[in-house]
Amino acid sequence: MTEYILTFSFLLILILLFLYINIRKKYQVLQHSKKSQSSRYGKMTEQFLPFLDDYPYDPRDFRFLGTPIDGVQFEDDKVVLIEFKTAQSQLSPKQKNVRRLVEEGKVEFEEHRIE
Repeated sequence: MTEYILTFSFLLILILLFLYINIRKKYQVLQHSKKSQSSRYGKMTEQFLPFLDDYPYDPRDFRFLGTPIDGVQFEDDKVVLIEFKTAQSQLSPKQKNVRRLVEEGKVEFEEHRIE
């Protein structure tokens, strides 16, 4: 009788382990899919943010870039690099570097002619 209980317990543990591994894999795939969908949604909505009522500039003068910053706002007296953030989101290291370069005045204009 003890052999049957041990065998049953061993099989039960194997089945539970198999189920755990499969559920965990499906959960990880679902998490990845959710993050990817969220990222795509964010990229899509960023293009419309200049048209909100509280955007301080004329949205017709905004040009969407996407990365590393969301876009550029062209005004008569200045050019503004714009990055939209929501809730608790933070600047990426690349975005922080762009901000630092602007703060240090390391922004230039070049004209390249193709003939």
